[in-house]
Amino acid sequence: MALFRLNPLAPQEPALSIANTDDVLQLGDRLKGVRLIALRFPKFTDGRAYSQARLLRERLGYGGELRATGAVFLDQLPFLLRCGFDSFESDQKGFGPALAKARTLFSVVYQPTGDGRATAGQLRLGRRNSVAA
Repeated sequence: MALFRLNPLAPQEPALSIANTDDVLQLGDRLKGVRLIALRFPKFTDGRAYSQARLLRERLGYGGELRATGAVFLDQLPFLLRCGFDSFESDQKGFGPALAKARTLFSVVYQPTGDGRATAGQLRLGRRNSVAA
């Protein structure tokens, strides 16, 4: 894990760059005041940074910016968003329009995450309970 500064003129705004092999659960108090965490995807087939993002958001309560860097591609965007990423570094053409589309691509989700969206099962159960009432 490498601690760096977003702006050398503002040392009170630290950021972290984390390799996908680092255990984010060991960060503990180091997250205090961190405004940005960059998680690396070294190659398309290595998705450990997805798990790191979810751990940071859901277990550690990190509320700052999570940035996906490295091998980040358009077709990953809906899943990156669900895991808690909110900024991205990519050289792929059309990334901006694809990001806008990815935010609304799926109206129903099946797996729970910390993004607050109800899953298909929760929606079905809610409808069934409201009909029964």
